[in-house]
Amino acid sequence: MHQHLSSLEQQKRRRWPKMRRVMKTIGLVFLGFLLVGFVYEQVAEQSYVKTHQAPGQRFQVGDHQLHMHCTGSGSPTVVLEAGLGETSYSMAGWIAPAVAQVTRVCVYDRAGYGWSEAASGSRDGNAVTTDLHTLLAQAQEKGPYILAGHSTGGAYVRVFAARYPEQVAGMILLDAQPNEAFTRLPDYPAFYAVFRPVTKLLPYIAQVGIARLFAFAAQTDLPAAENEGAIAAGTTVHQYRAQRDEVAGIPAALTQAQALQSLGNKPLIVVTAPVGAQKGWLALQAEMTKLSTNSVQRVIPNATHTSLIKNQADAVASSQAIVDVVTAVRTAQPLGQE
Repeated sequence: MHQHLSSLEQQKRRRWPKMRRVMKTIGLVFLGFLLVGFVYEQVAEQSYVKTHQAPGQRFQVGDHQLHMHCTGSGSPTVVLEAGLGETSYSMAGWIAPAVAQVTRVCVYDRAGYGWSEAASGSRDGNAVTTDLHTLLAQAQEKGPYILAGHSTGGAYVRVFAARYPEQVAGMILLDAQPNEAFTRLPDYPAFYAVFRPVTKLLPYIAQVGIARLFAFAAQTDLPAAENEGAIAAGTTVHQYRAQRDEVAGIPAALTQAQALQSLGNKPLIVVTAPVGAQKGWLALQAEMTKLSTNSVQRVIPNATHTSLIKNQADAVASSQAIVDVVTAVRTAQPLGQE
């Protein structure tokens, strides 16, 4: 018995060196993979910046520069606020060109996104809207503005209207996130509890190029140039850092948006996507029409949360809602009941 145990021990001792060599090899291969990925990511990001120019201009806003691109002419100026994790490319694809045929329209990148520099401090609704207010002043874009916000961008435009009411002429909420997301959307708290930790990991994953490997899966229905720009910007380290900080600021942003109790009789159109809507979403969309005595809701059949912006056919409905608010402001006529 003793000899048998001794034999087993000898076999284990002979295996350990082999296992250590295998583990060492795996570790070196893994480190090599991370190093190659890190270098690849740095080269890819620098290459895009060198070969592409920002569509618009950058303006100094506090300790950072923000990118804004305005097209078209006429008054009032429309300001498009993209959704969570989105750059100006998403709104510049189908919607901005359609609106530019009627009036002046501006898209911009929030701090850390797209062509804008990152900002210090938390990124809640107050921080975002302070940036936007300063950016519009620096760019000498005259108000009052019509604000159109998609998803979380809808919360930001409500914060803006609460803080700068004299600067807002009308509003379009494109499947906008409601103030009561944490209290009246049964599935949202659990989603947020998982999503926030994930966003903390993404910048580290992006640093070694892993996010860029999945860029093909991020193909959109945007026009070719905007699709390329959205994918290139959406896989950068600073983009994921911006998204991480923005997600952390969502609870505060939704609380801050509650300060907007009424737009008075300023025109408001609530555009809603019913397909894939989470439980409770449609009811809260309808309730947002109460922000104005001059409002309508448009539920777009077969539209999803994303397709309202990125699908050409569904984006027509979003663009038309914006144009209709522009017309209502210009003519001082109430929106037609639908």
